[in-house]
Amino acid sequence: MKRYFRFLAPLLIFSVLSSCNAQQKDDSKIADMVVTNGKIAIGDDSGTMVEAIAIKNGKIMASGTSADLQKMTDEKTQIINAKGRTVIPGLNDSHLHLTRGGRFYNAELRWDGVKSLKRALQMLKEQAARTPDGQWVRVIGGWSPHQFEEKRFPTPEEINEATGDVPTYVLFLYSRGWLNQAALDKLGIDENSEAPEGSTFEKGPDGKLTGVLLAEPNPSILYARIGALPPMTEEQQVNSTKHFYRELNRLGLTSGIDAGGGGHKFPKDYTGTKTLAKDGEMPIRLSYYLFPQNKGKEYEEFQEWMKNNTVFQQGAKHLDHGYELEGGGEFLVWSAGDFENFLAPQPMLEDRDTWREDLKKVTTSLVKKKWPFRIHATYGESIANILDVFEEINEETNNGFNNIRWIIDHAETVQDDELQRIKALNGGIAVQARMAYAGEFFVERYGAEKASQAPPIKKIMKMGIPLGAGTDGTRVASYNPWPAIHWLVTGKTVGGLELYGEDNQLSRKEALKLYTSGSAWFSQEEDVKGTLQNGMYADFTILTKDYFSIPEDEISDLEAVLTVVDGKVVYGVGDYSGMAKELPAIIPDWSPVRFYGGYQKN
Repeated sequence: MKRYFRFLAPLLIFSVLSSCNAQQKDDSKIADMVVTNGKIAIGDDSGTMVEAIAIKNGKIMASGTSADLQKMTDEKTQIINAKGRTVIPGLNDSHLHLTRGGRFYNAELRWDGVKSLKRALQMLKEQAARTPDGQWVRVIGGWSPHQFEEKRFPTPEEINEATGDVPTYVLFLYSRGWLNQAALDKLGIDENSEAPEGSTFEKGPDGKLTGVLLAEPNPSILYARIGALPPMTEEQQVNSTKHFYRELNRLGLTSGIDAGGGGHKFPKDYTGTKTLAKDGEMPIRLSYYLFPQNKGKEYEEFQEWMKNNTVFQQGAKHLDHGYELEGGGEFLVWSAGDFENFLAPQPMLEDRDTWREDLKKVTTSLVKKKWPFRIHATYGESIANILDVFEEINEETNNGFNNIRWIIDHAETVQDDELQRIKALNGGIAVQARMAYAGEFFVERYGAEKASQAPPIKKIMKMGIPLGAGTDGTRVASYNPWPAIHWLVTGKTVGGLELYGEDNQLSRKEALKLYTSGSAWFSQEEDVKGTLQNGMYADFTILTKDYFSIPEDEISDLEAVLTVVDGKVVYGVGDYSGMAKELPAIIPDWSPVRFYGGYQKN
């Protein structure tokens, strides 16, 4: 009997192990989530559309018919029925000020999407009534007067009437701002106050201040007023960031590349996003660039950053590429900044004494450290001058530009010669929807013909230069990607002016590609996201309507009914309500977001 059991025991053990191995093998074929009954755009070059996708461990496992993928499910698989809706890869904004946007979101009244000035002023009045002593009403960009039925700016008198004795600041892009009388009094600004160089306090015929701040074109006067506004507490900033990122998820965004921004210091002002990353609560993949704040001391700032920080280092507790330092920019040095105020004459770099040596010193140090970088450059003349410096550095560093990724941001009036030079240096171009918000002013100053190729998007694509799309939200444009995609497809501003002919308009598939796999190049993630092919990140969104077939002018109104990041639901409404984690209540209790939300649909 003992001999029998000695013989039987190994067989039993082998049988159990074989059964376990078989079970493990079966488990490897079982999906964590399956999306069925959809019109799913894979986002590959062939334009593949499928009915279902399967997700495992945060990545796309398979795609095909609903019936085929049913075989990959068990009782633990989360089944998402798309009910015939369109599913696209998650949108990726290649130039969006996410951390700064999150830092201020709960404090700001957004006019993004508001259809009439009458309604905008009513919102201003309502918010003034609920704003406590010591706080301000603030409308900080993201709108155009041409989106209003009235097709005009508010007057100082209208703003004063709406807000009374509550200090108020209204910003239009980085072109001009309005302070009501209470704000002028609070800041101690009067007829004798001096404006920063390149800007003006507007005065009326009586010599008194109107409250209008003019950047001509230097926006320092506007930055300074934003910086003077009362900050939120750290707790409020974290809460604000959570709600801003949920707002982005609502619009189908699953990734964003942060271009830093003026008045936004690293690491001090990154508390909200850093806390979410540390606590494993990032609902969006974020790569960020470092933007120097100390004019004339940019080189010293970069030396300190490069000494104490490592590019591409994982910063989110739970999410690959969830919070990752990408490089330097979008300003490298302030002396080389060409501000995009189309209400004022074009700035010229040649008029500044030290821009060339400043830019060369900083850029050389970045290239030698193999830090990626991006640079704000609106005008072709600026880009040509900047490329002179870059070509010198490339030669002096033995083709050092071959070892990094670098980006020209904006490029509205870039010309053919500069495009060839950018391509020769292996650069990329990130375009944003700034013309959708300021195109009318561009046409007025530079003419419709020049505007028709500002920027020359179709030409950049045909040349094979890496190209990504974005908004440049939240100040010089709205953060909503759909008006930006509408602009790419139709060539129209938010006011309806058609800037581009067919030679500079994109197909819907082309525009979507720029907002997904195209943008992934700019954070060196094109091998892991941007499409829903097998092995790619399971970042996608189900849309309210079919992007590919609705009338063009309805594209701006699209949003998500479900958004998934890393195979997990981060936003859901309607049929998908309750699938995403509930956020804490918005604070402070006077926050405009509690009453209006962010982007206005009506």
